[in-house]
Amino acid sequence: MKTIKEITKALKEATQIEPWMEAIQQDERVSVQKAWAQFEKRMAKKQQMIQAHHEKCVFDASFLPHPEASVAGVDEAGRGPLAGPVVTATVVLPNYCEALVGINDSKQLSKEIRENYVARIKEHAISYHIHFQPAEIIDTINIYEATKQSMTCSVEGLAVKPDVVLVDAMTLPIDIPQHSIVKGDAKSLAIAAASILAKTARDEYMEKLHEQFPQYGFNQHAGYGTKQHLEALEQFGPTEHHRKSFEPIKSMIKG
Repeated sequence: MKTIKEITKALKEATQIEPWMEAIQQDERVSVQKAWAQFEKRMAKKQQMIQAHHEKCVFDASFLPHPEASVAGVDEAGRGPLAGPVVTATVVLPNYCEALVGINDSKQLSKEIRENYVARIKEHAISYHIHFQPAEIIDTINIYEATKQSMTCSVEGLAVKPDVVLVDAMTLPIDIPQHSIVKGDAKSLAIAAASILAKTARDEYMEKLHEQFPQYGFNQHAGYGTKQHLEALEQFGPTEHHRKSFEPIKSMIKG
């Protein structure tokens, strides 16, 4: 009979149910049953992830004009913060890309998981492009128009033109057939991948901005209006990277 330590190790390393596990299920030792329950929970979570991935792939494929066509997903990060750019990304993925199982809306994933997926997305994408829209443009044409313009630039920056574009809740002035998808990052694999690229690129930008302006804590709140950020604004005033058309900065400047 294998020791509890050996069984626990084997179950942690296993990636699927195998014949040798029948004996584990019959083992009455409490620690073994606990390890088995954890294994079953992990397998159930994995199966849910695979099913969710399949649903996203089917959703994207439903927009393709023919089986060999390609679909691009477009999303943004940073429409709400008081500082920093709005960042958009467009990603063209292979249809039913199994290497990207587990990709979801970037806000639902930890920073470490997002960064791991970024490398995988860039490795397997047919094409991708990331665009940064600075605060100056946001203040000039408003955040909605600035985001739309940035999304358009990210689509036009692709090295490979897709057959159809899926955009997260936006309609763009492009000459490619498109569909505006509400909550697209939860439905479409391509949009979810774009969401991860945009979010990660923006976070990296704000961390670099923190090195120039450490007093604002950009590495902690990414420019959002947290208590820490608002207190820093009161003490030091806005930088060139702050959005002067956003409150309370707008009123601070007028005051």
